[in-house]
Amino acid sequence: MAAKGNTTVIYAALGANAAIAVTKFAASAATGSSAMFAEGVHSVVDTFNQILLLFGLSRAKRPATSEHPFGHGKDLYFYAFMVAIMIFGAGAGFAAFEGIEKLRHPGEVTISWVNYAVLAAAFVFELIAWTMAFRSFQKARGGRGFIETVRRSKDPTLFTVLFEDSAAMLGLVVAFFGVLASNLTGDATYDALATLAIAAVLGATAVMLAIETKGLLVGEAADPRVVRELKAVVEADPGVLRVNEILTMHFGPHEILVTISADFSDRLSSADVEATVTRLENSVKAQYPDVRRLFIEAQGTREAQAAIAATAAASPH
Repeated sequence: MAAKGNTTVIYAALGANAAIAVTKFAASAATGSSAMFAEGVHSVVDTFNQILLLFGLSRAKRPATSEHPFGHGKDLYFYAFMVAIMIFGAGAGFAAFEGIEKLRHPGEVTISWVNYAVLAAAFVFELIAWTMAFRSFQKARGGRGFIETVRRSKDPTLFTVLFEDSAAMLGLVVAFFGVLASNLTGDATYDALATLAIAAVLGATAVMLAIETKGLLVGEAADPRVVRELKAVVEADPGVLRVNEILTMHFGPHEILVTISADFSDRLSSADVEATVTRLENSVKAQYPDVRRLFIEAQGTREAQAAIAATAAASPH
């Protein structure tokens, strides 16, 4: 599940977007600005996106069942992917349609302080939400670069809200210049072009989110650093000659499946092999609580392999 801090960020973004959407639609109705209307749609989509993420977090907390023996952690990845689809379809698609319609049938944009006041207020609220999301993202970076952090992250709430808020702030800037240009020139074409630019921003954001969440949805390995450290823990055990292979997969932000293939010493008895496996399980899970399922495959004597199989069958992973 996501960290509590990320949940707080989602709730903050949800409240801000819901309030901002109402004011944007009111401003669009009062002034006839299509850019403001597109921004209103953008805020509505973001509001539903936060609801989807919260719903995904709730579904991911359900315990494992016979039909889902590894739990429901991937539900969060599914709903995060749905967020990308929502941004592209409902957000970018509708904004593009509105922009094209305004280019074909330009209307009059009333010069009014309402648009500027709403845009300014919306920017302030979005900035507050963005700051909270950015701080949460920074805590997870651990000295890594921005792009690497996004690619390595197994928690989609970490970067989804940040991407959404960044797109929202950029959209507000675009809407401001579109409305300003239309007011200064009296030509509503600039407002329509700003609407299309907002659609492009939303489309690009959706594509980036879809790429990242798709990888999580189909199954990503644990961070290479974690795999290296797991290998070191196993190799340090006196009963292990060498590690042949470690395979990992995330079933949620904090749920990792690990399978380890290792050569055990031929001198080990069945009791020694069982003790070694138990020792490895305790060591790995003590240092990495996110490892929820651990399977160890023996590559050694037949006696060692039989002991490992018996231990794995009896152990309540």
